[in-house]
Amino acid sequence: MPILSSRIAARLRPLSLLALLPLLAGCGDLIVLDPAGDIARQQGNLIVVSTVLMLLIIVPVMALTVLFAWRYRAANKEATYKPDWDHSTQLELVIWAAPLLIIICLGAITWVATHLLDPYRPLAQNAAATEAAKPLEVQVVALDWKWLFIYPEQGVATVNELAVPVDRPISFRISASSVMNSFYIPAMAGQIYAMPGMETRLHGVLDKTGDFTGFSANYSGAGFSNMRFAVKSLPAAGFAAWVAQAKGAGGTLDRAAYLQLERPSEKEPVRRFAAVDADLFDRVLNLCVEPGKMCMHDMMAIDARGGMGLAGVHNVRELAYDKFGARGSAALPALPSPARYVAETCTTPMAVAKRPDPAPADARPLTGVGLSRPGEAPQDPALALIDTRGPVSRPAS
Repeated sequence: MPILSSRIAARLRPLSLLALLPLLAGCGDLIVLDPAGDIARQQGNLIVVSTVLMLLIIVPVMALTVLFAWRYRAANKEATYKPDWDHSTQLELVIWAAPLLIIICLGAITWVATHLLDPYRPLAQNAAATEAAKPLEVQVVALDWKWLFIYPEQGVATVNELAVPVDRPISFRISASSVMNSFYIPAMAGQIYAMPGMETRLHGVLDKTGDFTGFSANYSGAGFSNMRFAVKSLPAAGFAAWVAQAKGAGGTLDRAAYLQLERPSEKEPVRRFAAVDADLFDRVLNLCVEPGKMCMHDMMAIDARGGMGLAGVHNVRELAYDKFGARGSAALPALPSPARYVAETCTTPMAVAKRPDPAPADARPLTGVGLSRPGEAPQDPALALIDTRGPVSRPAS
């Protein structure tokens, strides 16, 4: 008897572990399915709807598999036996029509959600939106291995801390200093890549106050696992107090301070800067934070005009600063000569034309991408046109 009991217990042990799975699921943080922002909530709902639609096929198939195996087992002599049966038009219609309908539904839902939840698409606003409800711009730079947040409207900057007012749309401008990262705040919106020399956009909002977490969702080196930042959703008065605190912290994030900040480091504590250079993010984006280095958009503007000819042959300088070997180094034996960069040809202040956001999204149902609704003029013609303005350059000196 004890032997029989031990055998039964051994067979039931895997089933008992499966029974614990629902309990273990409660230990995790379901922030993706229970977020604090409208965009993330719609994305979570899309995951649920898609999963349910797929389960409409998966569950019956799994159940029928067990049913057929039991009904047509060798020991069941009452089951229908048709060894020459090979086709049924009715069954073929059911087997192919049901998945086809599911695929059509998934395709329609995905198509609509892809455009409504486009990270570049501004959030829908009420016609009576107040000044406080206008989008707050936050400039984001992914560093090795920390996050830099610049608030141009408030004139402050922080490291590894993002504070936003509750119920106010946030417009993120995102770039990186070296390798590619992925900017992700599960409670607010989906993730989007941060890449050097490129700008990506993300719009989101938090409709609950509280403390949340953001991180990089793309492996970027040794310090990747600690590349996390605090996200604070504050009431309007609390956000104003936080800005005042940041301004009282002292310190200025200018180009020299940024070059020191962007050096690789891990587990950086929260830091705040009371002032920040107005054009710092645009210089990070155009890879010209170093003094005397030509900005990427200036170089493109010169190339668009046919280049500088012989005048540009000697327009180079030796690199004075190397960030962890990422930009070349005179000390590397593999290089035949000191690494160089293209120097500025003009020292007047950089004039950057800020590209405005498209018009706020219309919450009414879509009739098609780029198509105006019946009886209306196109809401935002700029969205349907290719930007032909070309690179922005400094004024001639």
